[in-house]
Amino acid sequence: MAEGSWYADDIDRMIVTEEDIRTRTDELAKQVAADFADSESVLLVGVLKGAIMFMADFARALGRYGPPVEVEFMAVSSYGQGTTSSGVVRILKDLDRDIAGRSVIVVEDIVDSGLTLSWLLKYLASRSAKSVDVVTLLRKPDAVRVQVPVRYVGFDIPSEFVVGYGLDYAERYRELPGVGVLKPSVYGRS
Repeated sequence: MAEGSWYADDIDRMIVTEEDIRTRTDELAKQVAADFADSESVLLVGVLKGAIMFMADFARALGRYGPPVEVEFMAVSSYGQGTTSSGVVRILKDLDRDIAGRSVIVVEDIVDSGLTLSWLLKYLASRSAKSVDVVTLLRKPDAVRVQVPVRYVGFDIPSEFVVGYGLDYAERYRELPGVGVLKPSVYGRS
């Protein structure tokens, strides 16, 4: 984290560096490319807004190793108390194309409770995709309330409130190049 940056006093500590992300993203892309080597193409479905940074970097890396990549985006809202998900999901932006018969990989920034992702996987499966897999940059194993099949995981992290590399608090911190723990005093918890 750059000293003197506007967010320096808000971050308790960095837990995943920019270099860690770059290295792990490349490793995940190689793994996915090998697993989908026989596919005509893969359709990456990014979950907005948090997955935008990871989606861009992952798509570029996968394009170097694997089958042709196509991208789509969905935006969903999970009602909760600010820093937690309730699992009640509302679609804000749906897919722009038919996914029937397609190999779909959902690209997530973070899997914590699993509630929203569980709903999303069922929704995508109901649209007759050939397969639906998940790649996530981060997972909080201790926060899982619903088991979901996450095939590709970048990093398992502790159950703390994190920001950076697409993850936000009140639409801030997304541009941080790594992932850091936000000080509880910033979001109202002491």
